[in-house]
Order: sequence, then C-alpha cells, then structure tokens
Amino acid sequence: MVKFPVIDINGKEKEVLDLPDDMFPVHTKTGVVHQAIVKYQASLRQGNASTKVRSEVSGGGKKPFRQKGTGRARAGSSRSPLWHGGGIVFGPHPRDFSYTLPKRIKRVALRESLNAKYQKKNLLCVDDFKDAFQKTKDFAKVLKTFNLKGKTLAILDGSDPSIERVSRNIPYFTLMRSADVNAYDILKNNNVLLTKTAFKSLIDRIKK
Repeated sequence: MVKFPVIDINGKEKEVLDLPDDMFPVHTKTGVVHQAIVKYQASLRQGNASTKVRSEVSGGGKKPFRQKGTGRARAGSSRSPLWHGGGIVFGPHPRDFSYTLPKRIKRVALRESLNAKYQKKNLLCVDDFKDAFQKTKDFAKVLKTFNLKGKTLAILDGSDPSIERVSRNIPYFTLMRSADVNAYDILKNNNVLLTKTAFKSLIDRIKK
C-alpha cells in the first residue's frame, strides 16, 4: 500500500490515506502520457488558416493578352498561381486538428500525470477548506504555509465557494474542478494542490 499524507490548513499532517500500489507505481508510463498531451494540444489548435485557390480569387476571366506575337509566355488567366495576385497552390484551409483517444488511455494518462507529480513530491493533498475566506491575502497566507513554488493547479472540490473569488488575483494559481482536469492541465503546472474530496473524485475517474 502507498501512504499518502493529508495535511491541514496549518501544514501539519492530519491523516494518511492508504492507496493501492498501482495508483502511484515507481515508474511513470511516459508513452501514454505523451499520447494524451499531443491529443490535448491538438485540440487547442484553431485551424483557421485559409487561402484561396485560383478558382476562388476574383477576376481573371479575360485572357490577359493574345496568344501569339507578344514575345511573352502564353497565359490564359491573370489569376494563375504563377502570377502576382493569383491563387495559392496547396495552401492551408480551415480544418479541425482534434481527434479522440480511447477512454482507457485518458484514464491511464490522468493517473500517470498524478504519479509524475507524486514522484517529484509536487502533489499535495489538504483537508477540505470548510471556512469562508473574506480577502485574497487571507487565502494567500494559507498557500504560503504550503511552500508552493511556481505555477500551481488547485483542485479544491468540497471547499467553501468563497475560494473561487479570493483566488482570482493570485499569480500563477489556477483553480479547476476535478471533473474537468486532465493530464495536460496537471503536467503544465509545477505543483498540484488538491483537497481530500477532489482526490477521491480523481481516483473514481481513474477507476471507471
């Protein structure tokens, strides 16, 4: 069994969760994580680049000059790709770069991304924040006790709704729900801070 500590709001250990060994294995399956990251990054691409082929460029209906006698190469349209202002050959067109992955790969990638943070000791589980926060500085003071350095992803399910308001102006701090987070969100942040409720929710997603 893997021992995963849960700390309180003061940074002291409150309890220890017993997790199965396959939850946080010693080695991370980087191949599965890579597949998931490429998939999520592809879905972020807009695919709006667009060019016109010669049939879409306006004009060019009239032959520019007569076929013979000018000394120039023959031409049938001023919208030829060879001409300035003509159509584009093999140019980009709007497209959807997104694709799907099997659900099992997504679940394994989510587990392995958490495992990567656990192995680097950048995964922190805290007890649910039940008390309301009135000001940003009060919540920032709590975060300071956790000694989080760099970009932090917070998954604080089961906590007081006031956290969403007071955490808006904290730099390098992102708040998400456990139902929305994926492997890409976890790995692009230095630290992952989650509540006990959120951690159980993520385990349920992984086991489905």
